[in-house]
Order: sequence, then structure tokens, then C-alpha cells
Amino acid sequence: MNKIENDTILRAFQGEKTEHTPVWFMRQAGRSQPEYRKLKEKYSLFEITHEPELCAYVTRLPVEQYGVDAAILYKDIMSPLPALGVDVEIKKGIGPVIHNPIRSKADVENLGTIDPESDVPYVLDTIRLLTQEQLTVPLIGFSGAPFTLASYMVEGGPSKNYNKTKSLMYSEPMTWFALMDKLADMVITYVRAQVKAGAKAIQIFDSWVGALNVEDYRTYIKPVMERIFSELRSEGVPLILFGVGARHLALEWNDLPVDVMGLDWRMSITEARSNGITKPLQGNLDPSLLLADWDVIEERTKRIIDEGREHPAHIFNLGHGVTPDIKPETLKRLTNLVHEYSKSK
Repeated sequence: MNKIENDTILRAFQGEKTEHTPVWFMRQAGRSQPEYRKLKEKYSLFEITHEPELCAYVTRLPVEQYGVDAAILYKDIMSPLPALGVDVEIKKGIGPVIHNPIRSKADVENLGTIDPESDVPYVLDTIRLLTQEQLTVPLIGFSGAPFTLASYMVEGGPSKNYNKTKSLMYSEPMTWFALMDKLADMVITYVRAQVKAGAKAIQIFDSWVGALNVEDYRTYIKPVMERIFSELRSEGVPLILFGVGARHLALEWNDLPVDVMGLDWRMSITEARSNGITKPLQGNLDPSLLLADWDVIEERTKRIIDEGREHPAHIFNLGHGVTPDIKPETLKRLTNLVHEYSKSK
């Protein structure tokens, strides 16, 4: 196993105050890097993830270029779904498209199970390659959460209102809970395999669960999230939960057996703490700000660091992922700013 030389982020995930604020960026692997764009001229996302050497290169590139404190495995939340029998295609300019969407209880019953070593060996081989030979910072693995995965599987692709998903949830609750259980089993098995292969932390992306109100979250989602995180606790790695537009669910998340809560830009760290959020926090610069002048970026970044350093355990990140129009040099400069400014606090 390759030696981790920089464990700052692991200590922050565990609630320790660190000598500097650690930083990584969601979607830091790829997107805006010219080397990645050149690869994408030849390979699709799924093709890259099926080639461990290539996927490891994309994963470690931002660590080498920006100096961030962690790598995030390059793959998509759709990666494990074909093992369940989901016919998914990543279409340029659209995102995931599901050609056999869930429409009935029978569709749910027909979903299979995942055996990571045989169904996604390339994912595990990439993790082993990175953690045994290449990285000196921790590798973060991840999975989509049941609601977010289900939203694609029911809608047939991305959605702005999740009408079909909510309709299934409200009108056929038994089918809904069966789907949640199937996906929870997949998430638990998939995450355990990533940890066994060498991932040192796991982020669960419930990207679109903010579309639900608190009552519906408690009824239809929270029980399955309790089960997932409770079962994953035995893996002994930090567990992170992140979603977009979910500030109204912050107290619900604080109840869950997760180690770290990821914030988007809609809730400040100060507001989260004043509302009784006690867990280590990750976030939360609006990615759009990285297209602004540097003095604006610097002022907002310092404000977030100041709020984070008032309490132990803050991990700097964006409030969502890196967009293709953000310059790599901006991310490198931002990483340096976070490290150097936080050392003085």
C-alpha cells in the first residue's frame, strides 16, 4: 500500500482541528483540464472508467496540478447501475439517459444485484492502482444515494421537477420502498468494495434530494439513509453526505450516522452552526464565483475559511462541482490561498 504523506483531510473528517484547512473540489478530476479534454476527444466517460490506467491518470491529475489534499475517484454515479440491469447511456449535453425506466413494481423486482469484483472490476482495479502505487493523499470513493439514483431511473434521465419520481413515491409507496431497498443494498455492497480496494473516505451524493420537503424526506428517504450509513459504519472510514438545494434538510442530516456534512452555497457555515449542526462541515464556495475577478474569489474564500476555522474540522470545497469553463490555474491559485490563509488563522 502506498504511504499517505498528507493525512490532513482524514484528520479533519474525523473532527480534528488541523494546521491548515484541507481542500478538494467536487468534479476536480476532468471537466476543465486541457489534458482531460484531449482524452475526451477520443474516449467517452464510460470508456475512460473501464481503463484503470487511464482512469487513474485522470483521478490523480488534479492532485498533481492543484496540490489538493485528496483525490476523488473519476467515475459517474451511474457506473454501478448496468450491473442491476439498467440500460444507461451518458449523452453529451444531456447527461444520463435510461432506456428502460422504472414504471412498475415488476420493473423493480426485475432489477438485479451487484457483485463488484465481477461487475465493476475496473473501478476496483483503478482504486488499487491509485492507492497501492500512485497517490500520497487519500482517495475518496463515492456512490449516488437511492433517491438521486431513482430519480434518473424513474424519469428516464435528468429532470427539473421530478414529477414521475414523486408520483411513484406518493401513489405506489410499496414499490417505492422496494426500489429504495434494492438501491440501498447496491450502495452498501458497492461502497464496501471500494473501501476494501483502498478508498480512505466515501462521499454519498444525494444530489437532487433537495426537491423533497422535510416531511417527505423523513417518510420516504431518511429510513433508507439511516440503514446505509449504519451498515457502513463498520468499514471504519469517514462518511460524507452531500446534496444540492438541501439546506432545509440540514437538521435531518445531522441526525444521520454520517461523519461529515457537505454544504452547498445556500447555507453558510455560520448559519449551520447556529442551527445546531455539530458535525464537521465541507464546503461551500459557489462554483460560479470562480468565473469572477480574483479579488471577489479571494474575499469570499477568506470569509468561508474564517467561518470554518471558528470550529474544528472544516474541509474547503465548492458548493457543487467544477464546471468546464473554470480555468485550472484558478483552481491551483484557490488551493494555495486556502492553504496559506488558513495557516494564519
